[in-house]
Amino acid sequence: MSPITGSKSTDAPFTIGVALDGAGWHPAAWREPSSRAEALFAAETWVELAELAEAAGLDYLTIADELAPQSDPAGADTDGSTVLGRLDAALLADWIAPRTSRIGLIPTVTTTHTEPFHVATGLQTLDHVSTGRAGWQPRISADAASAAAFGRRPAPEIDRDAVAFGAPDAGLDELLADAADSAEAARRLWDSWEDDAEIRDAATGRFLDRDRVHPIDFASERFSIAGPSIVPRSPQGQLPIVVLAHSAPVAELAARVADVVIVTPESASPRAGAWRGRSVAEIVAGIRAIERDPGIAEARAASGLGRLRIVADLVLALDTAEEPAVERLVRLDALAGSPFAASSDARVLAGSADEAAELIAAWRAAGIDGVRLRPLTLPADLRTIGAELLPILRERGIAATPAGSTAGSAAGAEPDPTAHHLRTRFGLGRAGNRYDTRTEAAA
Repeated sequence: MSPITGSKSTDAPFTIGVALDGAGWHPAAWREPSSRAEALFAAETWVELAELAEAAGLDYLTIADELAPQSDPAGADTDGSTVLGRLDAALLADWIAPRTSRIGLIPTVTTTHTEPFHVATGLQTLDHVSTGRAGWQPRISADAASAAAFGRRPAPEIDRDAVAFGAPDAGLDELLADAADSAEAARRLWDSWEDDAEIRDAATGRFLDRDRVHPIDFASERFSIAGPSIVPRSPQGQLPIVVLAHSAPVAELAARVADVVIVTPESASPRAGAWRGRSVAEIVAGIRAIERDPGIAEARAASGLGRLRIVADLVLALDTAEEPAVERLVRLDALAGSPFAASSDARVLAGSADEAAELIAAWRAAGIDGVRLRPLTLPADLRTIGAELLPILRERGIAATPAGSTAGSAAGAEPDPTAHHLRTRFGLGRAGNRYDTRTEAAA
């Protein structure tokens, strides 16, 4: 096995994505007349949201998912007033992929109770189906309901309050080690076919060069995977891995295995964990310090990872001609029976597109590489993001020209066949292959 070569990070563009979940991020969003709650689990509803996001020129969308309902349907603390249930994020992304052409697709797929081989090959398939627009948001599942659903092992005992503020926890460490092993196994499986392993020479009868398909022989305390993948190398080679981190231990996982880390600055909620009340600058400085740790820097280099991209989450409600965003937030809070901002793990902004642009510009100046917008309601706030916010961000040079646009391209220039790739969006450069010794020799 050779070290990974050929993977280079370019200057990172500023990316703007959208996080999709249910009828929006407010628990009462499904009660909005525009929410189409009756079609919440219809595939075409999700295609329409993806089409809206793509038409707006957003770089990517993420799809939330987990192994258990948002709360226990039979629990005493559940009154049935919030949306329960989700469609499988990876399968949903497979459905959306051929119905879109430019936007990146990042499903959430858990690393707990799942098999890394199945996760890796499923995501490779999505990269093929989307022609290079796939990513992966790994998630750990620490709750008892998820463990009971699979029945393989009990949920670990985790002191969530202590962990949120940096205390060590053996249960959390075990889940994060699971995630790290899953990510490493996936990356090796994605590399197990070299780019030109498929010969497809009908004259000689050779379809495959067996010397360019490699077992990965990955072994850890948790997994033993021989490989190779059953899926040929996909358009991006290595899919971008995106980790949502609320605390230093998860940020450390991101620094070890991910291309992108999502953080939640300026939230007043305890759900923001260690980032509660922290500014963008403080969080960026903390993550860069983790990234510079010699052990982590060595792990990133061994996996061919460049500079970690830092993206900030922002829950967004924008003014419309019919209703100020603040009034809509107050109205939805009344329906939910509690203020959403007090429980949201991310900063909530209700106001004008200009106010949102000012905040994003300030965050960008403080060192982040992008924002992921969480619309308070869907599809209403997503439409306003596309119609009002993104044009302002483009005027300020913050948002890029939508992919596929000819604006700003050189006359007569050949189109870049990788321009729509998610790696290109994040400025990650082409992925090398750790098993390709010819690349190493050429270098």
